[in-house]
Amino acid sequence: MREITGTISWVYTHDLANSAEFYERVLGLPLDRDAGVARIYRSGTGAYIGLCTAFADRVVEPKGGMITLLTDDVDGWYAEVIKSGGRVKGPPTKTDRFGIYSFFVEDPNGYVIEVQRFL
Repeated sequence: MREITGTISWVYTHDLANSAEFYERVLGLPLDRDAGVARIYRSGTGAYIGLCTAFADRVVEPKGGMITLLTDDVDGWYAEVIKSGGRVKGPPTKTDRFGIYSFFVEDPNGYVIEVQRFL
């Protein structure tokens, strides 16, 4: 089997500048590549979130999808996201059913980002 060296989760938008501000300022993700109509942010070792202006058959459709960022410091992330003006869906909570501690924040397009720690 060939080795996979990374992943990119794509988010489509009608307003790249507004979305980029969220991923850069609110989430603090480092920009890895800027192709003008698309930007790729590093979210971990070998993991990326790509933002792209919707085109052709690509649509802005956040329903049913979610990106989860794993961290050991959920509370620290929560404080930074609040400080940066992120639209959170409530404080971090423990979910025994899944053995996690997390909170949710929405990007400008309605995509849900979960910041999570395994318990």
